[in-house]
Amino acid sequence: MPTRYYAAACQTDFPCPATRDEISLRVGRMCEMVENTIIGYEPFFDVRLLAFPEFAHGAPIYDSVAKLREHLAVEIPNEHTDRYARLAAKYGCYIQTGTFLEADPTYPDVVFNTTVLIGPSGVLSKYRKVNPWIPWELHASPHDFSGYEPEPFPVVETEIGRLGVGVCYDFLFPETIRQIAFNGAEVIVRVSAYMDPWGATPPMDWWTLFNRARAVENTVYLVAANQGAALKRYPPFSWPGGSMTVDYDGRILAQADPGSGEKVVVAPIDLDALRTERARRVGHDMRSHLRSEVHTYMQEPRLPPAADGEHPLTNDTIRRRIAESQSRLQDQTMP
Repeated sequence: MPTRYYAAACQTDFPCPATRDEISLRVGRMCEMVENTIIGYEPFFDVRLLAFPEFAHGAPIYDSVAKLREHLAVEIPNEHTDRYARLAAKYGCYIQTGTFLEADPTYPDVVFNTTVLIGPSGVLSKYRKVNPWIPWELHASPHDFSGYEPEPFPVVETEIGRLGVGVCYDFLFPETIRQIAFNGAEVIVRVSAYMDPWGATPPMDWWTLFNRARAVENTVYLVAANQGAALKRYPPFSWPGGSMTVDYDGRILAQADPGSGEKVVVAPIDLDALRTERARRVGHDMRSHLRSEVHTYMQEPRLPPAADGEHPLTNDTIRRRIAESQSRLQDQTMP
């Protein structure tokens, strides 16, 4: 098993697709990026993990779940994941895909925002965004369904370490990323479409801030691939790129220059170093220092799940749930 290899954070700059027929061209370009990166860097770096941004296969450009399902949503696995799987088998690499808008026949009135980890043996895990960027994203969360059976926070044991993933807004919730870490992740991928002004430049450089914080507090490597799409691609938003890899001490190992555009940056992942530090540290080991019992706030309900019969989601129903959560929060925090 390789204990030192390189990860590539790959950002894209595609026009916003209007139909699922346009996905194939984007997959073709991302497959080219995989091959170019592995082959081009081979004299210097052993690139084994490649990550792509959120919405690389389609963004929620329609104002209803019905339209998203009609025009853009796909089931997973599909012909596109098959293409990635052939590449992963050819090169012995692992690909964290950009997100798909996923339709699942088990949930007929729902769209999930889903990324897939693909390795040499095929699809290894499927992660559905737990914290959609509400109110604008009409995707469902696993949190919305009682008795949801799949593991919401999958971590996969691979020859390049234990790999987990979160999607964009998930990283503003320390509880979400901490759960991935406590599920065993050593490397966490961030698949993101983190738009301006919360990008990689001061004074609102949340992208850099939260990437570094999540890596430090969980003693993990973080490989973060962000959209580099210009304003004309996805109005009214532009994305600043700044894709990066951060080590377990919060050091930025590599970062694309902030600014729109298609870019790839590679950085080393040293599993031996990570495992050694995890094993020897007494100070600043926040995982073993966590005083779980004293933090009672997680025992109180906050944002309510979507109720039975509330799917398909709408902007109005999401705003109503937010208002309910805000009212409950005010009641709970008033003296």
